[in-house]
Amino acid sequence: MTGDHLYVYGIVEDEELELGVEGVGDADSVYTVTTGGLSAVVSDIDTTDPERTTEAMEAHDGVLKAVLEDRTVVPMSFGMAFKDERTLRNVLGGGKRAFRKALDEVEGTVELGVKVVSEADADLQRDSVRAETRDRLEPIAVDVVGNDLFSDRLLVNDAYLVERDDREAFDHAVGDLEQELDGVVVQYTGPFAPYNFVDIHVGAEQ
Repeated sequence: MTGDHLYVYGIVEDEELELGVEGVGDADSVYTVTTGGLSAVVSDIDTTDPERTTEAMEAHDGVLKAVLEDRTVVPMSFGMAFKDERTLRNVLGGGKRAFRKALDEVEGTVELGVKVVSEADADLQRDSVRAETRDRLEPIAVDVVGNDLFSDRLLVNDAYLVERDDREAFDHAVGDLEQELDGVVVQYTGPFAPYNFVDIHVGAEQ
């Protein structure tokens, strides 16, 4: 896919980057646009309003996963497309302080998800399960955010910001938690880009 517009996946430190992964809109090249010490990870696209399909969402996440393998990234939400490179550079320049602050805050980390789901016949107290989960996992993490509990059986839905060097210790702690808790299923996912730990709002005209 080629196009006159740019689709943005996230922001990294100043780096010339080219990835052989498929991007949103069937883009076959993912690269960086750099200004002021910041690089936007982008691909070409023929619209500034990409359709929010399952395929497009998976492509967005796939690019971020590839970027995240050996570098820190501040992720952008799905659908962030700009009409041209000049507009994108203006946004990077205008948001430089916020982007830099966010990169500093998540430097060297990844996001990991932990859900604890009650088995159908289990009678468990949500508060006690959540407290036990946090007691075991929070000391290893940089930060934790509790997300919506969207079903009665969902007892815990937490996102943890974890240093890359602490991944193994965190993995073991999740395994120990699963052994200790009866009547539940522990769902452990990631690593992800740290969506839950950055708050960037792009205010420039796209």
